[in-house]
Amino acid sequence: MWMIYRPDAVTVWRNSEVKDRLSRYYAIMNDELPAKFLVAKKVSVNVDLNENIEKLWYIHEKTSEKFRSLLKKIDAGEVHLENLDTPKVSYLDLKIEIAYRILQKCCFCERRCKVNRLKGERGFCRIDEKARVSTAFLHMGEEAPLVPSGTIFFAGCNFGPCVFCQNYDISNYPENGEEVTPEKLARIVNSLKREGARNVNWVGGEPTPNAYHIIASMKHTTVNIAQLWNSNMYCSKELMKLLLDIIDFWLPDFKYGNDKCAERLSKVSNYWNIVSRNHKMAYDETVAQGTSGMIIRHLVLPNHIECCTRPILEWIAKNCSKALVNIMGQYRPLFQVPGNPEYSDIDRRPTGKEMEKAYKIADELYILWRPVS
Repeated sequence: MWMIYRPDAVTVWRNSEVKDRLSRYYAIMNDELPAKFLVAKKVSVNVDLNENIEKLWYIHEKTSEKFRSLLKKIDAGEVHLENLDTPKVSYLDLKIEIAYRILQKCCFCERRCKVNRLKGERGFCRIDEKARVSTAFLHMGEEAPLVPSGTIFFAGCNFGPCVFCQNYDISNYPENGEEVTPEKLARIVNSLKREGARNVNWVGGEPTPNAYHIIASMKHTTVNIAQLWNSNMYCSKELMKLLLDIIDFWLPDFKYGNDKCAERLSKVSNYWNIVSRNHKMAYDETVAQGTSGMIIRHLVLPNHIECCTRPILEWIAKNCSKALVNIMGQYRPLFQVPGNPEYSDIDRRPTGKEMEKAYKIADELYILWRPVS
């Protein structure tokens, strides 16, 4: 039935460039290759999980090399996942333990609050050790290659929140929604896959503060489904290292082309360096596996073409040339913006001329955006 509403979700795969750039994701979608978290379950780790965090990170780095070697063999058809034994302690188990330790001194995002969430302490995001899901459903409004997307919306966010946030009822209220355990999240994922989801889309709010529950849920997930990280990308380097070998598809936001706009509109500092670093880490990892596995989203803000849109697109062309890009024109003034003189520059929708200018910049930079927008 969804194909009637979104025929482009079928026809997009006739575009050879899209199919090539998203080749591994396409193979997972068609059950021709396993999602990376399933491979991580088969990689053995020789370590006592009670070791200190420094030792766990050391073993994690060494095991990552082992994982990537196995992944290449699986992708080449030299090894089949079903023929591998399940180890007593796996690479995924190690990631779960490290993520749990981070909860005790939280640095999942670059605010680095260092609070002990296991003791009920709360940092900037105001999320304790629990995770809450506002909604979970098959999303038909995402980019064509992703539809239908098994979208799981978490409550809470590590941004200010954005003054124009369209999900402010979720992001600004971390108590919103139903409390979930990793086991319950896995049941939701398994159910979404059975309903036809091409991926599990971790979003919010923001998935970053909920990273432990997301990673831990993969231990209990029994279906082959692409793991998709839909994020503002203000993650810490530690979290990125945990995610790189288990996330199959990156759907990152790139909102601002400079720190001044980011601080003013989302209350985040050092935005450009952090977010560009994380985009590059994700991109480089997927390209090393022979496929980009990424759609970068950029929401065009009125009056922000030169300060934000242009530098972002120029950076993408230089640093993530094989990534697909969604140049989004659906901005509308919401939340704290309407009638507020402090945000008068964004108190309207972008004009047709502004969107045409954004598209022209992308075309001049040879950025592939049309098939997925």
